[in-house]
Amino acid sequence: MLNQSEPLDRVFHALADPTRRALLERLSLGSTSVSELARPLPMSLPAVLQHIQVLETAGLVRSAKVGRTRSCALQAEALRQADGWIQARRREWEARLDRLGDYLETLNGGNSDGQSE
Repeated sequence: MLNQSEPLDRVFHALADPTRRALLERLSLGSTSVSELARPLPMSLPAVLQHIQVLETAGLVRSAKVGRTRSCALQAEALRQADGWIQARRREWEARLDRLGDYLETLNGGNSDGQSE
């Protein structure tokens, strides 16, 4: 079980940082070079490369070097896995809240406006 959660843990770790989220937002518009990704950020190119490495390790980004240019592309599958996990939690909580609502309705005697007669 623990090994199965490691990829998801890496995704959430990567998404926890605002710089990495900004990089992913930019890559959602399409593939681009590392230098283009780094241009608007207030940090050095080596720092941006470290962020990209975390994103690659999480499976959120893939990079390729052609000549002297390294470009990056978004890998959506890892995001879909994280979304699936979040949606499963959402369904659990919605079911719990539905059951709580049903219970509160029985306590209230079926009066749907929440006021006693």
